[in-house]
Amino acid sequence: MRIVIAGGHGKIALLLSKLLTDAGHEPVGIIRNPDQIPDLERVGSQPLLLDLEHTDTATLAAKLRETGADAVVFAAGAGPGSGAVRKTTVDRDAAILLADAAEAAGIRRLVQISAIATDRVDPNADEVMQAYSRAKSEADADIRGRDLEWSIVRPGGLTNEAPTGLVTVGDTVDRGTIPRADVAAVVAHLLQSGGAVRRQFELVSGDTPIAEAI
Repeated sequence: MRIVIAGGHGKIALLLSKLLTDAGHEPVGIIRNPDQIPDLERVGSQPLLLDLEHTDTATLAAKLRETGADAVVFAAGAGPGSGAVRKTTVDRDAAILLADAAEAAGIRRLVQISAIATDRVDPNADEVMQAYSRAKSEADADIRGRDLEWSIVRPGGLTNEAPTGLVTVGDTVDRGTIPRADVAAVVAHLLQSGGAVRRQFELVSGDTPIAEAI
């Protein structure tokens, strides 16, 4: 398979690209900074230079067709230090843009990496965190309404610890953490198995092997 990953230089995206490459697939990472190209090439990912905040559906759809993509993954995010505005333009608008472009390009499979409890906004959180939760929730709701083979993965707090391959999955789960490497492994499993189509689930570390939990 050829899988286009939005946010191709993110930590989860790079881990996912390595897993897919090792399994014989062809990841393509969407990035806007050409300085990141060597990092993608080291994990076997083909770089696609495009700024998702400054493009349109037709342009992105044309790029997806050019790559011959079989599936798309949204792994982008405004990142730490960004304000409420970019939570909207990246975490919501860019996710919706990718879904629009996938539909226009005839790509059925879409995996969205979201966040745990994003529909349960903490009223005591600061403005940026509330904007982040709303952006993720609204993007997920948009994707759920589409006639695509979507899966929405909502991981808990992300860590850089070594993967365990053991998770807890549910419509809602208690807040917890999970290594980014395990999130990448879950997404790789979804892409390769075709599992959890039209399913949204929360995800934290646990006791169940990934293939059994999904």
